[in-house]
Amino acid sequence: MSKSDKNTKAPEAQTSAASNSASNKAASASLDIGEKTALVAILGRPSSGKSTFVNTACQEPVSIVSPIPQTTRNAIRGIVNTSLGQLVFADTPGYHESEKKLNLRLKSVTEEQLEGADCILYIIDTTREPGSEEEMNAALASKYTDRLVVALNKTDSREANVSGARAFVKTHIPSLADDRVYEMSAKNDEGINEVLRALYAISPVQPPLYDEDMYTDQDIAFRISEIIRGEAINRLTQEIPHCLYVNIADLESRGPNGKIWVRAFLCVERESQKGMVIGKGASMIKAIRQASMEKIRDVFPFKVELDLQVKVDKNWRQHDNTLSRIIPK
Repeated sequence: MSKSDKNTKAPEAQTSAASNSASNKAASASLDIGEKTALVAILGRPSSGKSTFVNTACQEPVSIVSPIPQTTRNAIRGIVNTSLGQLVFADTPGYHESEKKLNLRLKSVTEEQLEGADCILYIIDTTREPGSEEEMNAALASKYTDRLVVALNKTDSREANVSGARAFVKTHIPSLADDRVYEMSAKNDEGINEVLRALYAISPVQPPLYDEDMYTDQDIAFRISEIIRGEAINRLTQEIPHCLYVNIADLESRGPNGKIWVRAFLCVERESQKGMVIGKGASMIKAIRQASMEKIRDVFPFKVELDLQVKVDKNWRQHDNTLSRIIPK
């Protein structure tokens, strides 16, 4: 999606956000983008701050941010354009050990993104002890030291152990130069520019992948589904956030003003979960719908009408067809 899209009418429902109108191209002609371009895969364990970094760097809500770990399921792309060039960030699922079918697929998404990336940004949460999960991430990152930058995140917190995090990197990625390790607070937008400059420094010289005023390549349906899922998981507790996905059943443009009508389902695994998502007197589903509508209207320049319902897709996390649809390889 381009920033100039916020001043246009609603596009056709099936039009990808990566498709750009002539007016967008004209608007971006005045921008002076640099000569370097890189696809940057972001690595890190759950809740290390990867999604927050992408949103802060892009200055737009590209990826779900939640205190609940393991909420990113796709390699979500955010685009940063500056006078140095274009960085296309893939916010990958948190990399952690699990033999569950869903989590194995999430791990494969991360591994594939790393393999095809021009640069890799490894984000470490300095407020948590490293442990075996961080060691697994570091072992993966150590395979790509020629294109790796490490960001030590959450340094604004009283619980941050920056020296310990630096020692961890030195021990587990010994071949990485000290000038590839940076401190930042993604939440407070501190140290972000230094990390971006470090990535530009190792980026190849090549043409940009996207128009200069774009900040994400997500299409409309995906963005709306992620907004709904984000509002749901931030209101639900226990295991429910990990047991749901959003199915956009219908998305169409209606009326002369290009209003978008959306029919979506919050899908859960069991009947008992359905009642929790609906809530007493339908209070929960109403709150999720209202909050989703408000955020959708902030993101898109056109009116959106949302019909949101809940249904059961029994044990969907064990179904290959469902997993392939919501987390395509």
